[in-house]
Amino acid sequence: MSQLATPAHTTTTATSAATPTARQSRWESLKPLVLDAVVPTASYYLLSKGFGMGTMGALAWSSVVPAGRTLWGVVRERRVNGLAALILAANVVGLLLSLVAGDPRLMLAKDSGITATIGIAILWSVAAGRPLMTAGLKPWVTKGNAARTAVWDRLIGEQGRFARLERTFSVLWGVALFGEAVLRVVGAYTLSIDTMVWLGGAIAAVTITATVFVSGGRVVGPMEMIVSEELAAIER
Repeated sequence: MSQLATPAHTTTTATSAATPTARQSRWESLKPLVLDAVVPTASYYLLSKGFGMGTMGALAWSSVVPAGRTLWGVVRERRVNGLAALILAANVVGLLLSLVAGDPRLMLAKDSGITATIGIAILWSVAAGRPLMTAGLKPWVTKGNAARTAVWDRLIGEQGRFARLERTFSVLWGVALFGEAVLRVVGAYTLSIDTMVWLGGAIAAVTITATVFVSGGRVVGPMEMIVSEELAAIER
């Protein structure tokens, strides 16, 4: 009985030991996305909507983390943290646009400035060979698993279909965000102000939802399948 119990005990111990490691790996892969995008965005909405802080104050305070992360990357690692720099640039654009006052249609249109900035930056990053949306894509495909991450790195290095899918993910989001900004600007100057007050938010919600589904079906799903097939071939 003791011989039968030992392997089971070992397996249980190994599983329990592996669980924190897997969780830690998943957190490490998600950490850049959380720190560089989620925290600043959540901070802005918490300060502006939750605590009633003005737009300029909320944008300024929510820029602290991405500004620090960008500066740290330049000084310590001698590289620009793309995602943090993007959020910082979008916040700066928002701060500048918050100074605009007067024409109510211009006030509606200026909300698209941040979205357009992000969309253009994402598309530029693809052209530069460093797709910004990879920070959000990679954790979901690799699931924080070391073997899946190793397969990801190898496939990206081969510059085949897998790398094209990686770029496609950023292209889809860049085009969607820039297109959404254009639609809202056109609507601000062609539709009634009362209509655009509610339609602007609806356009953003529909765009994001549609892009999630399209990018999931055309990019995330196929990439997950490719990684799983590669792992299965290695294990055979």
